[in-house]
Parts: sequence; C-alpha cells; structure tokens
Amino acid sequence: MSEFVSIAKVGDIPEGEGRTYPVNGRLVGLFFVDGEYFAINDLCPHMGASLSAGHVEDGAVTCPWHAWRFCVKDGLWLDNPKSNVKTDSYEVRIEGEDIQVNVPNAPE
Repeated sequence: MSEFVSIAKVGDIPEGEGRTYPVNGRLVGLFFVDGEYFAINDLCPHMGASLSAGHVEDGAVTCPWHAWRFCVKDGLWLDNPKSNVKTDSYEVRIEGEDIQVNVPNAPE
C-alpha cells in the first residue's frame, strides 16, 4: 500500500516548470501549472527521456527528445489521445508547506 510522501516545498518549482524527484523506486515529474501541482511518471513512454526537462505550455509537457506531448494532469499522450498511450499520473496534496505525492512502489 502506498502512502503520501513529501518531495518538495511550496515555491520550489516556478510556474510553468517541472522537476524530477525519486519516490518509491520511480522517477516522478512534479509540475506547477496554473497555480496547481501535478505529478506524472517522469520517463517518457516512447524512449525514456525526462519529461520534467521538457517545455510546459497550456497544461502539456513536451518531451525534450522527440516532442511527444503529455497532459500534466493525467499523463495522456496529447498527440494521439485515442491511442491509449499515457504515462502514470499520481495524486498530489499540499500539507502546510510540503508538496506530497502518492506513488505506488515500483515493481521488483
């Protein structure tokens, strides 16, 4: 069973950007967009690039390697939403000044 884990502080991530954090054996991309925090698997499902290193615009992050775009809210591949390609998304909450995410443990 997974639990919420503190990974950053409110204000650590500038508006419209993302950062990578290791959580429970996974790399999580945490994004601050339109005043809200969103967490998705940081590895692009196409070739494994860090999504948090990509350009963020209009609620989407663009993979820095091959320009695939993913929704920061739910991880859906926006270039072909009917394909069912997506990256995992994780629940985020704010506790005081802590940003917390709920990420399942990575498979062994």
